[in-house]
Amino acid sequence: MRRSVAALALGALMVAGLAGCGMPEGVDGELTDDWAGFPEPKSFVPAAGVCYATDFAPIALRELSTPVDCATDHRVETAFVGTFTGAPADADKPPARDSDAARTAFAECDKQSATYLGADWRLGRLSLGLALPSDRAWTGGARWYRCDVTEKTNVEDNGTTVLRKGTVKDGIKAVDAPLRLGCYSLDVQSTLEITKMAATDCAKEHNGEFVGVWQAPANQKYPQVTDVAAWQAFYNNCRQKIAEYVKVPKDDDLAARSGVAPVLANEADWKTGDRGARCYVWLQDIKINKSLRAAGPNALPITD
Repeated sequence: MRRSVAALALGALMVAGLAGCGMPEGVDGELTDDWAGFPEPKSFVPAAGVCYATDFAPIALRELSTPVDCATDHRVETAFVGTFTGAPADADKPPARDSDAARTAFAECDKQSATYLGADWRLGRLSLGLALPSDRAWTGGARWYRCDVTEKTNVEDNGTTVLRKGTVKDGIKAVDAPLRLGCYSLDVQSTLEITKMAATDCAKEHNGEFVGVWQAPANQKYPQVTDVAAWQAFYNNCRQKIAEYVKVPKDDDLAARSGVAPVLANEADWKTGDRGARCYVWLQDIKINKSLRAAGPNALPITD
């Protein structure tokens, strides 16, 4: 139909010309030179502060990323959206998860999520994931990455995702926030293997407590289960966190005051840049019914 209309219009102009009639004022007889150009297509870019009902996925497919009201049931909340620039942005596909570009993006997620949540996400029952566009979206111009936060039932025993209501923004800003990690009842075997870490009210009998996070350096080796030497750096530095939390001296007697339990990310997340170890104090021979925060040396006496 468009081709027929165009032909008729052109025919009318040709007839008018043959009849010797002039053009109306302001009309030059060119059909296309005054048309505005089509705008360049823009790829979809997600937004921060948005919640999703779907589970976190390292590849954020747009068709599975329909925003929902954060006041309703959801599993994921985006704390920050960043952009790849420079050489990584010039690549023909998204960066590999163990690449420098991905680690740089995760470091920015670490920083920005702390602002969004009110504190380091590792202080709470939370996980932080780096979500990248698909290969198809990347080819279409997408250069964003999402920093997604998920609430977990626990962060020590492979906890599952919580279907929550309400935003996590500023959710761990207060030291007594419900999402904050606290006290624990630890089941420890004679081999010193921890088989269970159950969160409990600090006013109830328990033998463990979360004390802080040690950020391992970039060159720190990921410790395999049987690699005692690799674990030693985590034990030593988590003991320093115990001293800071309980307010006991950082001296040679520190190891004689309590046991220590570091909890790390899995190896895949470690390679993406998650080098934060959650540190827990373990009371080997006693149980208490109060928090050890700033409790002082008498709360952790030196034992033989």
